[in-house]
Amino acid sequence: MNKKNIIYILLAALSLSTFSCTKDFNEVNTDPLGNVKATPEQLLAPTLVNLMATNMLRNRNFNNELMQVTVELSPAEGKVFRYDIRRTQADNTWNGWYVNLTNIKDIYTIASKPESINESYQGISLITQAWIYSLLTDTYGDVPYTQANDGRNNLQPVFDKQKDIYLDLFKKLEEANELLKKGRAIVPQSDPVYKGDVAKWRKLGNSLYLRLLLRIAGKSEVAANTVAKIKEIIDTNPANYPIITNNDQGAINQNGDNGRILWTGSNSAAALYTSPFMSSIRPNDFRAIGLCDFFLGKLMTWGHPCVTNMGAPSYTSRWSIDGVEGIPSGSVPGAIPGILAHFNADDDVDGTGTAARKKSYNLQRDAYTGIIMNVAEVSFIKAEAAAKGWINGNAGDFYHQGIADAINYWRPNFISSLTQANFISYLNDNNLAWKPALPLDDSTYGNNSKMEMIHLQKYYAMFLVDFQQWFEYRRTGHPQLPKGPGLVNGAKMPARLFYPTITQSTNPTNYKNAIATQGADDINTLVWWQKP
Repeated sequence: MNKKNIIYILLAALSLSTFSCTKDFNEVNTDPLGNVKATPEQLLAPTLVNLMATNMLRNRNFNNELMQVTVELSPAEGKVFRYDIRRTQADNTWNGWYVNLTNIKDIYTIASKPESINESYQGISLITQAWIYSLLTDTYGDVPYTQANDGRNNLQPVFDKQKDIYLDLFKKLEEANELLKKGRAIVPQSDPVYKGDVAKWRKLGNSLYLRLLLRIAGKSEVAANTVAKIKEIIDTNPANYPIITNNDQGAINQNGDNGRILWTGSNSAAALYTSPFMSSIRPNDFRAIGLCDFFLGKLMTWGHPCVTNMGAPSYTSRWSIDGVEGIPSGSVPGAIPGILAHFNADDDVDGTGTAARKKSYNLQRDAYTGIIMNVAEVSFIKAEAAAKGWINGNAGDFYHQGIADAINYWRPNFISSLTQANFISYLNDNNLAWKPALPLDDSTYGNNSKMEMIHLQKYYAMFLVDFQQWFEYRRTGHPQLPKGPGLVNGAKMPARLFYPTITQSTNPTNYKNAIATQGADDINTLVWWQKP
């Protein structure tokens, strides 16, 4: 047989093999039940859980380190708490948010088709898009938006300007409010946040609207419209813009109005509603991070209800803290010998009796940690708006309500009213009661300003809420954080994250256009709403 014939035979065999493999592939990958398209109720829960996992894990290892909740004592370079931010810090959130936004946008598309139309799933999709795109733009600045998540047609999306993104997010939230008015039922089991209560989703969307309006209200070019909309939502047309106000969570499986995914408390990594702290972090790693003096010291001084009753053998601190003394952040490498306090992990035991048992609370698998937005944040938004004269009402009342809401989130119904005697004592004994004579925000007064009072308590209300502490610090400069001697970057709080390195190679033209408009791809380049 000559060489040419051998080649023909081999090609024929390869051809047959190819057709055979294709046939087998199609048969094996055909859904025997005939379901070839996903539905909104199939996409919503797992996508929200994935988004929350990204938020919680990055809150733990990025936000909390920047904002002096925790501190990792390693002397190595690239430590966030020293403002030593590496380019690789950008990748996780960028990828986690954009990948899951595809599913969220698909929910809107599917729920808009005549054969599967559902206005409530459309509205929930728009609220979730506004939530995640706001995280993206507040983290990086200008980002792909109008052409994002369309990999079938566009692999190199343009970077939209942050101002344009914000204005379009407002349109999305307006549309969501109208869609959810209709009250179309959804599958309760598909909704890990409100168990199918679309009226509460509507409240969450409008509360998110307030958060984003407040974030850009300091920009003169949009201030008049944003302040007017804040007043409309809170004062002049609240019936059309219901917001989250009910903090009564009652039983463990209820949320009140708080937007959150309630974890089961399971320590099974395979369970859908297992906390990401449990499924993705080893107990040794979880408790190897120390608590900062800024975060823990104030709580201990105040006798805050979330850190009281900490002695063995009960370990009933609601935030599951082992230890009573924090350490300073921003220390010189090697200056601090070891951590003094940490959050308890799954295998911590109290060591009492003949059989060691788990501690009473365990933040690693705590049910309450999956927070989108809580009632306390809304109360502090009202406090700031009232203090600035934008809305009616007493700023002090809103401020006190925010403190009570933040405590009641973790210890439901612990404070029954603002006139409760022990709550008033708590405020007075710790010099936390509202001081109407203070200036609104004057650097001359240091900590003695209304904005510092509001944002110190808001800082604790936003404990574990993605990057919100960092965003609010960048917007306001509050609360005032101590500056340790080991800080790098000129001791300046990072203003944004770098764009992921892969973006430079996969979308080079639009990347270059973005930095030409926004400024250098640097952690000190201010995003639009931070600029004067």
